Amino acid sequence: MESRWSRIIAAGLALLVTAAIGVLLAGGIQQTGEQDPVTFAYHEVADVLALILAVSMIVAIITYLVVEWVQTRRLDSLSHQFSTRTFALIPIAIALNIILGQTVVAAIKLPIYLDSIGTILVGVLAGPLAGALTGFLGNVLWAYVIPPPFQYAPAAAFAVVAATIGLLAGIFARASLLRPRPDQPINRLVMAGIGTAVVIAGLAYLASLGYTTAFGGPPTIAPAPNNEVFDNGLFIVLGWLAVALVIGTVLGLFVILFVRRDLTAAYVVICGAATGIVAALVSAPIAAGVFGGVTGGGTDFLVAAFRSAGLSVGQATLGQGLISDPIDKITTFFVVYLIVSAMARRTKARFPQGERLLEEGDAPTAEGDGWRGATA
Repeated sequence: MESRWSRIIAAGLALLVTAAIGVLLAGGIQQTGEQDPVTFAYHEVADVLALILAVSMIVAIITYLVVEWVQTRRLDSLSHQFSTRTFALIPIAIALNIILGQTVVAAIKLPIYLDSIGTILVGVLAGPLAGALTGFLGNVLWAYVIPPPFQYAPAAAFAVVAATIGLLAGIFARASLLRPRPDQPINRLVMAGIGTAVVIAGLAYLASLGYTTAFGGPPTIAPAPNNEVFDNGLFIVLGWLAVALVIGTVLGLFVILFVRRDLTAAYVVICGAATGIVAALVSAPIAAGVFGGVTGGGTDFLVAAFRSAGLSVGQATLGQGLISDPIDKITTFFVVYLIVSAMARRTKARFPQGERLLEEGDAPTAEGDGWRGATA
């Protein structure tokens, strides 16, 4: 465990140092060129940041593997996490990220993203590095390879954020936080339910307050600005499905807690909120540089509310992220937990981290399920 954390720390330091050097060599992050009328991004800034952060991620991964090799003379992180099933799952996960992510960008004005379900799914099933790679590649492809109307040019600048989300999902699953815990005592379930309700109600209240402050009225659901991409009827339909997904998450968490008596619903909230906070801290300076605080998406009203309170662009963007990212990531972790729970026991166990997702004492045996055991 100590050796693994030393690798993570070394990789994190390598990423920060490389990114800092890149920003200095680029002369800082300055909003140059014209702002795109569709994405509201300064694409020159987005491309520079995408390049700097891509190089930083590569350096961080190499650093991690070098330290692992020095410590163990093996590269188990690669051999264990990147199985055949992992490679088969990654393209599906990336497609899911892009479709849902572009839907939210194009169709609805809610403080969510829903562009990391696939990333978290891979991180949970396969491991931190596999999750990080999925998030990183997904955002790069979303920006530079996927054709319209699903293309989103600023996405590459946030590839490091997506990688961080996948990394955290893998770490949480490796710690067995997403293992089912059914049939728990009612007193523990009540306490978990109260905590869950407080977190969700608090985030909803802050989001509602931000909308009211920015627009002088109660929250409404409305399409994004009219243009030939956002008027696509497919996005509107998918957008309403995304709204239903968020509402279903709130109801579903309490169903899992009090009908299935599964305490893991509370852990889903913890994992989602923690991931959202970290993602907000990482993404805020990027969003401030790429968009100047205005993205054209459903989080703009929160930025406007903070700006009207006298905060700077960077502070307003961070405040927006600390509200919207936990909402989004709680929803995303809940969806992933449902997907994993619906998978057959044998199927889960054959993924690299599958045994961490089974109930205690429920690990398949080689004789009974044809399972040879997954290495953590």
